[in-house]
Amino acid sequence: MPKKKYNLFNQTLVPKHILLNEEEAQNVLKQFGIKPYQLPHIKASDPGAKAIEATTGNIIKIIRKSFTAGKAIAYRYVVD
Repeated sequence: MPKKKYNLFNQTLVPKHILLNEEEAQNVLKQFGIKPYQLPHIKASDPGAKAIEATTGNIIKIIRKSFTAGKAIAYRYVVD
């Protein structure tokens, strides 16, 4: 019997991770006027990055719940 895959994002403490496509990533970089390596880093081995199959060089959008702002958006650059 095959193992049931565990969904990390069903946990309340794990924020939503979205893998950006190339166009979305370029728009984010242009909006902030930065290069990808200037974003905070996340390792490709991070459970959240692995769950969305992110690879080195990708940009991930992370959406967290915020008591003051409603939601907080952060971007991370995937590194080895």
